[in-house]
Amino acid sequence: MNKLNTKSLILCSLFAALIAVGAFIKIPIPVVPFTLQVLFTTLAGLLLGPRLGAISVGIYILIGLVGLPVFTQGGGPSYIFQPTFGYLIGFLIGTYITGYIAHRKKNSSLKTLLIASFIGLTIVYLIGMTYYYVIANYYLNSPITVSAVVFYCCLVFIPGDAASCIVSSIIAKRIISITKGHTFTSEFN
Repeated sequence: MNKLNTKSLILCSLFAALIAVGAFIKIPIPVVPFTLQVLFTTLAGLLLGPRLGAISVGIYILIGLVGLPVFTQGGGPSYIFQPTFGYLIGFLIGTYITGYIAHRKKNSSLKTLLIASFIGLTIVYLIGMTYYYVIANYYLNSPITVSAVVFYCCLVFIPGDAASCIVSSIIAKRIISITKGHTFTSEFN
């Protein structure tokens, strides 16, 4: 594994901080407010690539598990028993997949960035909903049906998260075009 240089460490730290801040920025929409975590985790994958994007999310998760209250409902090692912890795992894997798809070509089109973003979001939902169902039903002994999990943990959030995917793809495409097709990580990957 390649060592991280100063620039990559700074970028990973910056995105970890943005993800933490994004957990507490709530944007009201007509049905359900959403946070900006999806925006920042998606941007991490699109701009930093699979490895550094996932490292950014991993740093965020580790900081929260150590005990800093950076998650939407606090922090600490016991947070793994929260039903929503699966979304954090989903962010890690989804960011990696988003970055992998987006960085397969040197200068990805907006269409490719959008596809990468939505595939990453799908992974976040699948892992998050599965984890929620298992923890709620088998650990917390708080039975919930699959249809209720799909509705409350996915469908109500799709409009806001879809908007986050679109905005992050547009921002990433603009930043990549400004840097003349070079991604943030091209010189040290």
